[in-house]
Amino acid sequence: MRISTNSMYATSTAQLGTLQSQLAKTQMQLSTNKRMLTPSDDPIASARALEVTQSQSVNAQFATNRANARSSLSQEEVALKGVESLVQDVQSIAVAAGSGTNSASDRATYADELQGRLDDLVALANSSDGNGGYLFSGYQSASPPFVTSGTAVNYNGDAGQVQLQVAGARKLPINDAGSAVFTSIPTANGTFATAANGGNTGTGVISNGSVVDPSALTGRKYSLDFAVSTTGATTYTVTDQSALPPTVSSAVDYAAGQPITVAGMQFDIKGTPGNGDQFTVAPSERQSLFTTMSKLIDTLRAPATTDKQKAALDKGVQDSIGNLALGLDNVLSVHSAVGARLKELDTLDSVGSDTDLQYAATLSGLQDLDMVKAISQFTQQTQTLQAAQKTFNSISGLSLFNYIS
Repeated sequence: MRISTNSMYATSTAQLGTLQSQLAKTQMQLSTNKRMLTPSDDPIASARALEVTQSQSVNAQFATNRANARSSLSQEEVALKGVESLVQDVQSIAVAAGSGTNSASDRATYADELQGRLDDLVALANSSDGNGGYLFSGYQSASPPFVTSGTAVNYNGDAGQVQLQVAGARKLPINDAGSAVFTSIPTANGTFATAANGGNTGTGVISNGSVVDPSALTGRKYSLDFAVSTTGATTYTVTDQSALPPTVSSAVDYAAGQPITVAGMQFDIKGTPGNGDQFTVAPSERQSLFTTMSKLIDTLRAPATTDKQKAALDKGVQDSIGNLALGLDNVLSVHSAVGARLKELDTLDSVGSDTDLQYAATLSGLQDLDMVKAISQFTQQTQTLQAAQKTFNSISGLSLFNYIS
C-alpha cells in the first residue's frame, strides 16, 4: 500500500492537534477545578447547574432582604424600648401627682415635667429609620408621622406595613404604623369607660371597674342617677340610654364603696353623690397616648380647691393611670410582635444557610473535577503526545535517499 507524503503529514498533524487539544482541555480543567468547561461537555449536567446557580442567587437575595429587615426591626425595637421606659416613668409621675397631699404648686411642677415627657414621646414616635425616612409612618415614610398642632398631636401617616420577601413563601412586615402603636388604644379598662357628669355637685368618684361576666355584656350605654331624700337617704336608678325609649330600673340604696354590677360590668362609687348627680357607663373608646398625657396635664393644672374639683382631680388621675397602663400594654404587644419577627428571621437565616450549603454541594457534584482521575489522565495524555511527536519526527525523516549509498 502506498502512502503519499502529503497524506502522512496531514494525518499526523491532525492526530497531534487532537492530542494537544485534549491535553489543553485537561490542563484547563485542572487549573479551574471544573469538570465542565463548556455546556457541550455535559449538556444535562450543565442545564441542572444553571438551575441550581439561579436558585443559589435567589437564596442570596433573600439573605440580603433578611439583613435589611433585621436592621429596620432592630431600630423599631430600640424606639419601642424607649417608649416603654418613658410610659413607665409617666405612670410613676401620675401616681405621685395624684397624692392628696400635693399643693397646686406641686401639681403644676408635675404637669411641667409631664409636658417634657410628652415632647419626648412625640420625638420617639417620629424616630428615623436610618435611611432618611420614619419608622412609624406606614407607607408614608418620607413624612414625619406625628405633628403637633397646639395641644393636639395628629397622625399624618397611614396604616400600611412595608413587607419584604425574606423567603420563598414568606413576606415579613418590617415596620408598624404609628396608628397601631400610639393612637388606637382603648380607654378605661379596655371594655367600658365610667365617667361623672360635669354638672355633679357631690363628691362621688366612680372607679374604672372591670368585667365580671363577659356573657352579660351588651355594648350599651347606661347612666346612674342619684337622688337624696329629705331624710338624707341616697338612692340611685340605672337607665339603659341605648334602649328606645330608655328603660329605668327600680331605685337602689346607695352605700359608698359597695360594688355595683350592671350588665356584667362591676364598679363602685366612693364619696357622697349629690341630689341629681349622674354617672355614666359606656363602651370603651380609643384615644392616643398623646391625648392621655395631655388630659393628665390638664387635670393637674386645673384648680382643686372645692370638693367637686377634688373629685374631678381624683377621677382624672385615676382614668389617666388606667389609660397609661393600656397604652403600655399596647406598646408591649407591638414590641412582642417585633421580637417574634426577629426570631423568625434568625430561623430563616439558619434554613437559608443550610439551603445554600445544599446548593453548593449539588453544584460541586455537577461541576467539580475528580483531581486524582484528571491528574492520571493528564499524565497519560502528556506521554501519548510525546510519543506521537517522536513517532512523527522519526517517520518524517524516512526517505529512499537514506538507503542509497
